[in-house]
Amino acid sequence: MLFVCYPKCGTCKKAQKWLDENGIAYEYRDIKTEKPSREELEEWLLKSGLPVKKLWNTSGIQYRALNLKERLKTMPEAEQLELLSTDGMLVKRPVLEGGDFVLVGFDEKTWKEIFNV
Repeated sequence: MLFVCYPKCGTCKKAQKWLDENGIAYEYRDIKTEKPSREELEEWLLKSGLPVKKLWNTSGIQYRALNLKERLKTMPEAEQLELLSTDGMLVKRPVLEGGDFVLVGFDEKTWKEIFNV
């Protein structure tokens, strides 16, 4: 299982603590130093079943600086994925990728259901 996060993110720390406390093994990856590729983002979309808009870190500095709230309204999905792949800090986190699923963000209730804990 792959746990993709930003070490300074409070939500990521909370999710990592939850994984550790529940004995769930994972490979750790810093999204800032090892950003996801466009192909990886496409795979995350498929496995998560989410629309591309759910992959955006809407509270991030870059999101606001690039005025993405407005720009994304008319930006095609392919272009959004390309832009997301340029900067890991644009991607909502944490991302937890298992064999046949991807969870974006930390929602303890959902994570409990996935892992039956």
